[in-house]
Amino acid sequence: MPAPVSVFLDFNLPNATTWFVFSFLLAMALFFKFSRVLSIRNLDVIMIFALVPGLLFVQAGRPQRSSPDQQPAVQIAALVAESAIAEGPGRLTVDTAVLAHQCGPAFEGPTWIWIGYLWLFVGSLYFFCRCLFDLMIVQRPALAPNLQIGGLVWLAATLLICMLAVAYRQAERHIDLGLGNGHSHQPIASLDTPGQPVFAVAVLWDAWPAWAVAALAFAGHIVIIVLLVLIGWRHFQDVASGMAAATFYLLLPYTGFYVGQLHHVLPMALFLGAVLAYRYPTLAGCILGLATGATYFPVFTLPLWLSFYRGRGIGRFLVAYLIVLAAFLGNMYLTLSASDEWNKCVQNAMEYAAWQPWMIPNTESFWTGVHWAYRIPVFLAFLAFIAGTMFWPTPKNLAHVIALTTAIFISLQWWFADQGGAYVLWYLPLLLLLFFRPNMQDRVPPNLDPEEDWLTRALRWPLGLLHRIFQRSEPAEPASVPTGTDNNR
Repeated sequence: MPAPVSVFLDFNLPNATTWFVFSFLLAMALFFKFSRVLSIRNLDVIMIFALVPGLLFVQAGRPQRSSPDQQPAVQIAALVAESAIAEGPGRLTVDTAVLAHQCGPAFEGPTWIWIGYLWLFVGSLYFFCRCLFDLMIVQRPALAPNLQIGGLVWLAATLLICMLAVAYRQAERHIDLGLGNGHSHQPIASLDTPGQPVFAVAVLWDAWPAWAVAALAFAGHIVIIVLLVLIGWRHFQDVASGMAAATFYLLLPYTGFYVGQLHHVLPMALFLGAVLAYRYPTLAGCILGLATGATYFPVFTLPLWLSFYRGRGIGRFLVAYLIVLAAFLGNMYLTLSASDEWNKCVQNAMEYAAWQPWMIPNTESFWTGVHWAYRIPVFLAFLAFIAGTMFWPTPKNLAHVIALTTAIFISLQWWFADQGGAYVLWYLPLLLLLFFRPNMQDRVPPNLDPEEDWLTRALRWPLGLLHRIFQRSEPAEPASVPTGTDNNR
């Protein structure tokens, strides 16, 4: 191809640091209200990037994917071998300065990783407090984004195409085994790590090719974008707020870091459907049951949702939740039992120390190298917070549900010992809804009118039929003697 033509096709993805700076500057131009500098919205726009340095520290501490001859351990072994050959048997000497230079990255990596997870721990603590503070905010002025809806749609579509390229590169790197390509920078998708699956449903896609998992993850991002827009349109009565949340979601570095990883995007792709369908308890229960079966940790929000529907369809919500959850788990059991994988999966789950705070974790997280006894109080505090969401605040509206659900998903990662804190996408869409939401005191489940409720009308005929079948037959009354007759006649 001629050089003047190929120069237009020499497109490289930015590295993580470049994407961080670029997205921050663009977010300031789009969502920062310069006419109201001292506002919560402006603080939210700035602080949403607070977790990115922690992820960069984690990336810097991990060994980069390169060719085997470029690994520090291989280089050190080669250095020792060369010295042994040069000095002869019994006279092995190594230049300590060179050896220290080679060993430095290998020894400093775990320290930087721990610092990164400490940063994520502290940063997520701020967002946890922000969620609790949101429960006390009454007046929220309507602050529209600095760009019109047409511009937001165009920018979102452009970012989505860029994310498609990132997902393709990520899948290509898995297929290619990550061999070095001569470039000194790492693309924005370089934060993916082949860790243990954190969901039970992960065993179903474990045998899928990398491109299929990346394609499904990309489809999950599209579902999240559509749901954010629909929530803004239906529940915020402002499609611009929903479009702003969707654009901001695509713009943030967290989405670019994990765009091709299904276990990061799947929870919100399912859970946001329950938020959209909150006015229909049965449908919301079905969606939440599906999300729990697929990703397990939405079960911690069940007390919150039961309190939300108290007196307004709690029974049908709970029944729908249990039926869908049981059906999903039963289907998984039948699928895995057919391939003799069920017992293996149960055994792996019981040996997985990341979600069991009474076991010593052997995964990468803030708790690496820390005794398990220190994780127990954090787990107990988390359970106490879950129990408290059933009673405070009362009554609840949709804004309370969004804020408390976000706080639950944040605090969950404080004791989760497998990259806890790095799963920002588990709560990022809800956090953006919290930033852009209006006043929502009236967003509560509707009262169920027996004459208009579809479930009551559907059950009225079969219940009436059963009542007529099983009702007791009344005994026949004795024949009465007619009065006014003369018995002596």
